[in-house]
Amino acid sequence: MLTHIHIRDFAIIDTLELELHSGMTALTGETGAGKSILLDAIGLVLGDKADSSTVRHGADKAEITLSVDITQTPSARVWLEAQGIEGADDTCILRRVISAQGKSRAWINGSPANLTQLRELGEQLVDIHGQHEHQSLMKKDAQRQMLDAFADNDTLLDNTRRAWSAWKKLHERVTLLSSQNQQHQERIDLLRFQSQELEALALQPNETEQLDEELNRLANAEQLRSTAAQGYAQLYDDEPSLYSALGRLIHDLAQQARVDAHLEPSLELLTSAQIQLQEAAAQLRDYAESLDIDPARLQAVENRIADIRSLARKYRTEPPELPARLAHIQQELAQLGGGDYDLDALEQQLQAATETYREQASLLSQARQQAAQQLSAGVSQAMQQLGMQGGKFAIQVVHDAANAFQATGMDSIDFTVSANPGQPLKPLMKVASGGELSRISLAIQMIAAQKVTLPALIFDEVDTGIGGGIAEVVGKQLRTLGTNRQVLCVTHLPQVASQAHQHYKVTKIKGAEYTSTGIVHLTQTQRVEEVARMIGGMEITHATRALAKEMLTTGS
Repeated sequence: MLTHIHIRDFAIIDTLELELHSGMTALTGETGAGKSILLDAIGLVLGDKADSSTVRHGADKAEITLSVDITQTPSARVWLEAQGIEGADDTCILRRVISAQGKSRAWINGSPANLTQLRELGEQLVDIHGQHEHQSLMKKDAQRQMLDAFADNDTLLDNTRRAWSAWKKLHERVTLLSSQNQQHQERIDLLRFQSQELEALALQPNETEQLDEELNRLANAEQLRSTAAQGYAQLYDDEPSLYSALGRLIHDLAQQARVDAHLEPSLELLTSAQIQLQEAAAQLRDYAESLDIDPARLQAVENRIADIRSLARKYRTEPPELPARLAHIQQELAQLGGGDYDLDALEQQLQAATETYREQASLLSQARQQAAQQLSAGVSQAMQQLGMQGGKFAIQVVHDAANAFQATGMDSIDFTVSANPGQPLKPLMKVASGGELSRISLAIQMIAAQKVTLPALIFDEVDTGIGGGIAEVVGKQLRTLGTNRQVLCVTHLPQVASQAHQHYKVTKIKGAEYTSTGIVHLTQTQRVEEVARMIGGMEITHATRALAKEMLTTGS
């Protein structure tokens, strides 16, 4: 439950410290005193949007700090652990600062937080019912959300949303492929042709370089062989040849080296040169004999090179890159022929996803119909207590298999009401009387709040438009709700305020240059005065005090 709130420079509040207690707490005060400002502050620290207008005039920033006891709120503990936010024993502290420029910052237990996190945590701590909530109940979405909240359909809603998301993804894929099926098949045919063409070429690694070398050799084979043969003859075969001339020189130097040893180094070099010359001559001879002047092979190499270059130009790439291009084509072809592009397979998957969605939507609808009966009966009974004798409330949940698939199911949900006996049920939005609509809305909120498991409930002037004995019934209902949870109620009705376990009075403090709001925790004597003021207005008489005291005695 909410235990403490600190507010500084918010709206017309200068500084405010307020301890909050369990049970029902009434907030009263004259019109314009700022009773709802406290609830607005709580809403902001729980993630409502804010702007610079919320900052008190002349201040740099507004600051709101809310302390919440989460001892009995395990879901909040789980959420904090999932977010990696350390707790402070059994107390969770939320803080929000709004600058005069409209910038906002927030913290949860000292850790920086965003508005989404504040809202997610706040939804597990507080349920707020506003005085204009009957306006939102006129909307279909709000009616569905209230019914789902009453039915505790979170799990069923999640399952339906996931099933819808899977169905939607497949439906969009099938629709796209169906519209593009011809282009898709044409693309596959083109890729298959290209793949076959490049596979038939069967280009090997480094083949283009090797073919260029072979072509150059074959085209110049006659000249190469002639040059090699001449070289062999000059080195070894002619008479005189270089080999024989070098042999004679070596012989002469060998004779003279006996006379002068200084000739031996030269002799060794010439001997080595003669050996290398002989090897070179042998290589030239073998090379000349190995060369084959083959016009057919020359033509084949030229044709092969022409084929490779032709395909390279066709695919706008260099010849060595053709194998990589083939691999890319084969990869795309495999993807286009895979399950993601197999229309028949996708249609089967879509059919299965459709059946799964219908099953989940049907389970959700069954839960809604069951909850609709319970909520309808409860609200109808509450309407009798609120002075609408013979009135009837019914929630119509129509599950139509022909409806378009939606993330929230396939139900059409209508809140209908008959305000008087004998009148047919009509949609809530067609109820003419504003007073009746207000009381019906209050009845719905009262019954829905009984099912809410959150530790704190806030009612902001939901009793507008009622009075007398009906107001007393509302007060007793709120007090009953406060027996096992915290209830904060902003009210202008003495019958409601007198039922509270605690009573705070909101006052407007006017200075020479500023206006501020203060909140006072009333003693029993002060409560008598405040309830008497609410009964009789500005002039408080002995009779109004006596009536106020009686109401407080009855309420407690």
